[in-house]
Amino acid sequence: MIFTLSIIFIGSTNSAFSQTHEDPVVVLETSLGDIVIELFPYDAPNHVKNFIGLVSSGYYDDTLFHRVIPGFMIQGGDPNTINGDPNTWGQGGPDKKLDAEFNTIKHERGIVSMARSSDPNSAGSQFFIVHQDSNHLNQDYTVFGRIVTVESFETLDKIAELPTDANNRPINSEVTKILSASVIPRADILDEERKYYGVFIELSPPDRTNNIPVESTGNQIFESKELDIAFSAPEGWLLQQSDGNNPDAPDVVAVGPLMGGINPAFSLTIDDVGNQTIDELIIEKNNILDKAVYTGDLEITSQKKIKSNVYQTEAIGMFVVDEEKLDIRFLDVMILSQGKSYTFTYYNTLENFNNEISRFNKSLDSFKILSQESPLMESTTEISSEEGGGCLIATATYGSELAPQVQMLREIRDNQLMNTESGKSFMSGFNELYYSFSPIIADYERESPVFKEVVKLAITPMISTLSLMENAESESEVLSIGISVIMLNLGMYLGVPAIVIFGIRKRN
Repeated sequence: MIFTLSIIFIGSTNSAFSQTHEDPVVVLETSLGDIVIELFPYDAPNHVKNFIGLVSSGYYDDTLFHRVIPGFMIQGGDPNTINGDPNTWGQGGPDKKLDAEFNTIKHERGIVSMARSSDPNSAGSQFFIVHQDSNHLNQDYTVFGRIVTVESFETLDKIAELPTDANNRPINSEVTKILSASVIPRADILDEERKYYGVFIELSPPDRTNNIPVESTGNQIFESKELDIAFSAPEGWLLQQSDGNNPDAPDVVAVGPLMGGINPAFSLTIDDVGNQTIDELIIEKNNILDKAVYTGDLEITSQKKIKSNVYQTEAIGMFVVDEEKLDIRFLDVMILSQGKSYTFTYYNTLENFNNEISRFNKSLDSFKILSQESPLMESTTEISSEEGGGCLIATATYGSELAPQVQMLREIRDNQLMNTESGKSFMSGFNELYYSFSPIIADYERESPVFKEVVKLAITPMISTLSLMENAESESEVLSIGISVIMLNLGMYLGVPAIVIFGIRKRN
């Protein structure tokens, strides 16, 4: 059986929270029941005016509640949900954006608040209804209404309990469709004879944090005595702690709003490592990463120690999300302390990665072990947020049939050339020269698929000469053949990149 849902917005007339029969009511008919919501024009006048205007124009007709997180909230109001690609849901809205009207009303069950991006002044048409108290959002999102009938709360629960996919989208999203939107007098819901919109609940004024708005810190604190850790995470992000049933799952995950086809996330994984040193853990980690590099699924863009007990890895991987191939960028920071490794990982799409890097840095800098006195990352430099860089050869062959051969290059370097003192000395000088131009070329390859193909074709002969290294046995042979292979390809390593760099700089 298909039901009709009506979401109704009612205005309050003054700061004392009194209403009259003339206050406007907005009805949004969908398919799961009736919800009545009263508006707070004295707390958020511009948001209330904007919302009523959108409703009156039919803006919300046929839109969906596209994001459902039980125990947190349900979100709707995106015009992209009418006919748009599901991967764009959550990204739509009018061109006109609203300045924030943060107020002291708490984000408790039934509150209606405005969705936005990381920019506080970016609200448009999307809104959310709080399913369970979420006071970490207080004064960081604009509250402009609340639901006020018995059926409203019943319908909220029905939507929140719907099965969802990995992106928090209802699997059967049609049942959350807003069929129509209209404005009616408040008296219509108070009509005892009709009761068309459900039984009205006489609610007291909404709870408030205080009478004076304060500036939000933009963070919420996660603390676990069981894990003996604490760190900050962005406000509005969903925090989840593992139940321990999956040994491969991170211990804690902070999940952000859907953008660009995925939900950006920070995760923390804690492992008991006994007496292992940071260098042993690095080798262990790279052995795992090498499998993905070998198959062409991962490109390592940089690796470095940022402290004696802290190791950072940046990588780009190709993943299929809802049948769409996405380049996902990872930043992985491993911290060793008193027999345990703490690995913070941030991932996002390549295009949106830098949008949240400052928040990741704040989370990382705030991380502390409760049984110790100070944050582990205190006084360290920020993790780099620069886009791209890395090895031009790995970037050119990433995801191609040449990726396994590039992995063989790494293995020859590590297992043969780097096992000799003369080889280490030679590679140290060579790497300093090579990486003086390699990141520039790698960035340009990511910008231009055509240029990437040209580089890949150019390095193919070079890679084929690596088989010569298999004949090396003694240290002298390793060094002489290794240098010969590199010199054989000197034109590729130095000549071509030099010409390209000159051309790029001249163009810019």
